[in-house]
Amino acid sequence: MSFDAHVFWTALFSWPILQGALISVALTVLSHAMGIALGLFLALLGGAQSRSLRAFATTYIWLFRGAPTLLQLLFVWNALPQLLPVLRQHWFTPFLAAWFALSLNEAAYQAEISRSALASVPRDQRDAGFALGLSRTQCFRLVILPQAIRVAIPPTANEFITLLKVTSLASVISLQELLAVTTREISVTFRFTELYTVALIYYLAIVSLLMLGQARLERRFGAGLAAARHTHG
Repeated sequence: MSFDAHVFWTALFSWPILQGALISVALTVLSHAMGIALGLFLALLGGAQSRSLRAFATTYIWLFRGAPTLLQLLFVWNALPQLLPVLRQHWFTPFLAAWFALSLNEAAYQAEISRSALASVPRDQRDAGFALGLSRTQCFRLVILPQAIRVAIPPTANEFITLLKVTSLASVISLQELLAVTTREISVTFRFTELYTVALIYYLAIVSLLMLGQARLERRFGAGLAAARHTHG
C-alpha cells in the first residue's frame, strides 16, 4: 500500500488531531507547573531539621520515582475513586485524573532537580545575605533562589520535554490527547503510515519549539550570571 499524500495532508491540518496536540501541551504545562511547585517544597522538606519531614520527602520521592507512570495513571483513574467517593462524580474527568497523577509523578523528579540546584549555591552566599541583614526568607528569595534557577533550567527543560512524551500514556484512561486521537483515526482509515507520521511531526514541532525556548532561557540567565560575576569581579 503506497503513501497517500491526500490522507497525510488532510490529517495534518485536521481539527481533531490539532485539538489532541493542544490537550497534550496543556496537560504538560499544567502538570509541570504543579510538579515544579511540589518539587521545590519536597526539596525544602528534604533539608529540614525535622527527621520526620526528611523521611516524608525521601519516601515520596522513592515511591513516585519507583512506581511506573502508567500504573500511577491507572491507580488515580480506577482505584482512587473506590477509596474517595467524591471522585466518582462527573467532574472527575480523564484530564483531571491525568493532571493529578502526572503532577505527583513529576514532583518526585523535580524535587531532585531542585535539591541539586539549591545545593549548588555556595554557603558563603547565604552567609553574605545574613550579614546584610536579610531574613531567612529574604535570603532564600533574593540570593539563593535566583542562582539556583540558573542551575535548574537545563534539567527542568529536559524534564518538560520528557513529560510531553509521557502524556501519551494518558490515552489508557481515555484522555483524547494526540496519540489517542491518532489511534482513533487509524481505527477508521487503517492508514498507519500517514497518521503516525502526522503525530510524529506534531511531537517534533512542539519539542523543537521547547528546545528553542530552553536555549533562549539559558542564554538569558547565563548572560545575567556572567554580568553579575563581572560586576563583583
